[in-house]
Amino acid sequence: MAGLAASAQQLADTTIRQLADTLHRQESILRQDSVIALQLVKDSVSKNPGLNINWTISKDIYILSPQFTWEALKHHHYFGFNSRLTEQPKSDIYQHRGKELLFYLLLILFVVFGMMRTLFPKFFDDLFRLFFRTTLKQKQLRDQLMQVPLPSILLNGFFVLSGGLYISFMIQHFRLSATGDFWMTFLYAVTGLSVVYFVKFVGLKISGWLFNLKEAADSYVFIVFIINKMLGIFLLPFLLLIAFSEGDVYTTGLVLSWCLVGGMLLYRIILTYGVIRNQLKVNPIHFFLYLLAFEIIPVLLVYKALLLYFAQTA
Repeated sequence: MAGLAASAQQLADTTIRQLADTLHRQESILRQDSVIALQLVKDSVSKNPGLNINWTISKDIYILSPQFTWEALKHHHYFGFNSRLTEQPKSDIYQHRGKELLFYLLLILFVVFGMMRTLFPKFFDDLFRLFFRTTLKQKQLRDQLMQVPLPSILLNGFFVLSGGLYISFMIQHFRLSATGDFWMTFLYAVTGLSVVYFVKFVGLKISGWLFNLKEAADSYVFIVFIINKMLGIFLLPFLLLIAFSEGDVYTTGLVLSWCLVGGMLLYRIILTYGVIRNQLKVNPIHFFLYLLAFEIIPVLLVYKALLLYFAQTA
């Protein structure tokens, strides 16, 4: 039993078969690579100048050093950091001459009017009541206004400034200025307006004292300067329109200002004639001759004198 050995039975060669590898298949469908067939089209957007980017870096230059940054900028594709500096042609200095001074002047006029309106509210209330409504208390209101001389003097000066500015605009509009300088024209207009009304005031006072008509002269002077004060106030918005508008707005503001000035002068003539007729029994023809002699002719004489002065200095 111990010497017996068992051996395995070997199969016959005919029983051994090679199984075919079903996983190994030859790919029968060959797909053509469509990516390779793409044609290179020139980029019309790129502005690459096609510079040679092959450049040698010294071993002493570190990548994060400023020298490396400068070398990289010099070899940049799109920006010519390594090219020569081109000197740009020098342009002429442009000096803008706008309406800044005119804006500041109008701003000062509006601020001054607002300050006077705030500081003297009762004076302005009486002034507007007297101007827009003729009542039996007109003499009382006149006496109240004459008792406060400071706002009256300030408003007279305000009228000279606004009226002088309006006259300057009219001279510029009709191209009557011989100097061509707006601010010189404004200075002459303010001076002329001040001289005219100062002479009128002194002349009326002297005439009333000489002919013993002080009451009539005072009434006439009061009406003239009341109208002037209101005209200086009413001209403010029209000055703003004439100064900074163009086209139809400018034309409309100009025409409306003419209507305002003409209406105020007509209103002054009507009030003056009513006062003079009640106190002196003046004939309308005599009053018209007075207007020609003391209202219209002096203004024309001043205008003629200014024209002669400008012609000599030009």
